[in-house]
Amino acid sequence: MHSTGIVAIARALLRIRGEHWSGRIFLTAPGAIAAISIVGVALAALHGLECAVWALVYLRLGALGSPADALLYSVDSMTTRGASGLTLAPHWLMMGALEAADGMLLFGASAALLIVVIQRIFAAVFAPPAPPQA
Repeated sequence: MHSTGIVAIARALLRIRGEHWSGRIFLTAPGAIAAISIVGVALAALHGLECAVWALVYLRLGALGSPADALLYSVDSMTTRGASGLTLAPHWLMMGALEAADGMLLFGASAALLIVVIQRIFAAVFAPPAPPQA
């Protein structure tokens, strides 16, 4: 799910840049801020959706009793925060640990995409001017 989301975000950003804006929009501060913000919000939504899927699994298995508790536990596990005070029954503890490990990998992949976006913008901003054509 995360891989598909990252590819979709990257393709959408390239499409927006290519079809709707000139590539030069990213050379302005508002354009760069907009691009980075759009990617950040899209990644946050993707992580939220993934937490909701985990929460649904906890509910379907009966590991947690309410949707609110399941979602809070899921967000808490995926972010590896672990301070919600909610706990799973002993036979479901491995599932919470797996979600935490999954969360670390997913946040790493998201950070990598955001870094690539920022690098591309900075490369365009600080690229040496093209030599004059004769």
